[in-house]
Amino acid sequence: MLVSKEHITEYIPQGHPIVMIDSIVSCENNTTITELEVQENNIFVKDGVFQEPGIVENIAQTAAAKAGYEVKKLGAQPIVGFIGAVKDLKIYDLPRVGDVLKTTVTIKIEIMGVTLIDAVSTCNGKTIATCEMKIVLQKPE
Repeated sequence: MLVSKEHITEYIPQGHPIVMIDSIVSCENNTTITELEVQENNIFVKDGVFQEPGIVENIAQTAAAKAGYEVKKLGAQPIVGFIGAVKDLKIYDLPRVGDVLKTTVTIKIEIMGVTLIDAVSTCNGKTIATCEMKIVLQKPE
């Protein structure tokens, strides 16, 4: 594990209660892997089930973790990004409280402040969500 739950907010611009990743497991080349243990008090949990918007936010924060990990090595702060588009989102199942969601994001291309990624989220060894996402980075003021 590269970054633990205690330090994750140093790598992403989000704060509690919107933090949807617990740790950065791996961050190599164009691929980043994060994990999230679904907690009962998570704002996206309803009736013990982690809902679809939480999965989408988890994917976006996994992409943000990659950017944050890279800029932190340079001594800079995480860059704010926004979901520009989600394409071909498929959600096959929803994790429950206590499950660990593992998300892998692979960068397809980065150009002019826009990053295009492929994402796969798994839980209990099976794929539960996939999509392509466009992330737009906020320009520094």
